[in-house]
Amino acid sequence: MDTTLHIPPFTVRLQSPFPDVEQHLARFYGRYDRAADGCFVDFHVRLVPGEWIHRVWRPQVRFLVDDQNPFIPLPADQAAPMFEWGLNWTVASRSLGLSVLHAAVLGKGDDAIILPGFPGAGKSTLCASLALLEGWRLFSDELAILDPATGWLLPHPRPISLKNQSIDIVAAFPGAHIGPRFEDTRKGTVAHAAVPDASVVQASKPGRPRWLVFPRFEAGAATSVVEIPKAEAFALIQQQSFNRDRLGDVGFDTLGRMLSDVRCYATVYGSTSGGIEGIQRIVSDS
Repeated sequence: MDTTLHIPPFTVRLQSPFPDVEQHLARFYGRYDRAADGCFVDFHVRLVPGEWIHRVWRPQVRFLVDDQNPFIPLPADQAAPMFEWGLNWTVASRSLGLSVLHAAVLGKGDDAIILPGFPGAGKSTLCASLALLEGWRLFSDELAILDPATGWLLPHPRPISLKNQSIDIVAAFPGAHIGPRFEDTRKGTVAHAAVPDASVVQASKPGRPRWLVFPRFEAGAATSVVEIPKAEAFALIQQQSFNRDRLGDVGFDTLGRMLSDVRCYATVYGSTSGGIEGIQRIVSDS
């Protein structure tokens, strides 16, 4: 397989001999535009078999971007999730002129909410659940991409990576489309949720940062929402920046401008429904 996809705001060329990857693209990227031959390509990705004995004994898959190999190989039956994980890394580390944060982003009208990705926060489950509700659209479950020129967020909607118990939680939502489960990965059991159609259609429409929310899941906890000072929010969000240092003053100024435009909150919740309630409360009160 050799295909070039436009996954806003990037164009990605993917080469792979793995049938599972071809099926993954057919299942989750069938509505995305295929780029014309000779177009500018942001990232050239190849998934290739393991070297030497690992082509036949315990087959492996390797992820290459621009012919560089940034990861250790994985079992060949994990080629599809490796494509998603590898593309996340590629966007985070190789996006030129854009500020990239580890955070989920959803849009509501012209506005956008940012949910930073601290471990155990439950952001992917919460993001997937909100994306399936009417009135919301998915930007990304992993990467907040800020355009320094405008200060707005750029959508990068791709399959939402779910793991372990989150898979069944999201699968129970009306309209959810969940792909195959991959067992025994480095993140446990992993599956992907399809991007809702409306989010694909609006994938070139940026969003104005409006809310920055730090979610934290605590089993059984009552839902709480607290507005926090922007200085505290800045100290936290800069920990989730992949390339602020590389962008220098531009990266610092971009984060500072975003903070000046948003209201900042922390929310604790004990269930997915409680997390949705907290987010809806923030949006409706602002």
